[in-house]
Amino acid sequence: MLQADIRTPEAMLPEEIAAWRAFQATAPAFASPLLSLEFAVSVARVREDARVAVFRDAGRIVGVFAHHRRPSAFGGGFARGLGGPWSDEQALLTGPEGIDWREAFAAAGLRACRFTGLVDPHGVFDGAVQDGEGSYAIAFEGSGEAYLERLRAASAKRFKNLRRLESKLEREVGPVTLTAPDTDPEALALLLEWKRDQFKRTGVHDVLHPEWSRRLVQDAFEGRPGGATGLLVTLRAGGKVVAGHYGVRSGSVYHPQIAAFDPAFSVYSPGMTLILCAIRAMPGLGIERYELSGGCGHYKAAFASEETPLREGLVDRGRARDVAEPRRPLILERARRRLDRIVETELTLSGRLAGVAGALHDLPRRAASRIDPRAGVRQEEN
Repeated sequence: MLQADIRTPEAMLPEEIAAWRAFQATAPAFASPLLSLEFAVSVARVREDARVAVFRDAGRIVGVFAHHRRPSAFGGGFARGLGGPWSDEQALLTGPEGIDWREAFAAAGLRACRFTGLVDPHGVFDGAVQDGEGSYAIAFEGSGEAYLERLRAASAKRFKNLRRLESKLEREVGPVTLTAPDTDPEALALLLEWKRDQFKRTGVHDVLHPEWSRRLVQDAFEGRPGGATGLLVTLRAGGKVVAGHYGVRSGSVYHPQIAAFDPAFSVYSPGMTLILCAIRAMPGLGIERYELSGGCGHYKAAFASEETPLREGLVDRGRARDVAEPRRPLILERARRRLDRIVETELTLSGRLAGVAGALHDLPRRAASRIDPRAGVRQEEN
């Protein structure tokens, strides 16, 4: 029979930390920085509702689940994956043998959990959630330039066009350079400003609005001890920052969380040029796995070497059996996703009410918005 200890990430015991890391090593998809103890610690420093359930069977640690738990005053038995909206991925970390999720949730005092990007390589939640969009990644074997050469051989026309755009930027604006890592706070501030402007233009909920959200980014960027390690990568043309990626790294794995560019340079497709330059640079930074996350399959698949299946939906042990939620009409599914984004971002009632009002106000823009391939980002998610 499973037993669960619930604690904050910073209160994890040494043997629990060792088990966490061992579980991550059982599958490449588990190695994401978003599933690391360090990221959980960073989230816990800015949010009071971050918890970790450590599952034991006859004293042996068999699983770890980092999550946000609804306060007991509001029911207490509902959870969300840790770090939303800053985490594209969530997981119940186990060994290959897995565990019974219903028994685990019961031991942890959880009735249900909403997953938006469940990483489940060991099939713990088989039958309980739907398959969602995959998450793309680049696994390097050799230099970044060698990796690009293989991509060019497979799609010569595409890469000729990308090189043409890079040359146009260099010819008309100035020398193109990549700064990685970029430790300039002003460069990060520019990236966040562009991102918030993008949210406003496209009618997407501003996930940088709450203070805790901005603190999470800043703490990782500054490298606060014990927490996540932030990595900012910027593209400059003529000495001016025109695009950037910001995210967290854990060991040799990097996962960008924010991608944005200066709208004044959109004609040059700076987001695409940034990815080309970043691929060249990643191995030199000690990065062996460059996670591109999900969405924008029209361009990410062209760069990626692998795709990790993700799952999504509400798991509820109150159901008589494991069964995924039925798929809703597209318009209802979009509304649910928007409300989920508001709830996981805004922690106060006033913030949530303002978010809902904003969603209603932004409906016309959301209906007109679409993916902009020149930006190299997904308008409605990233």
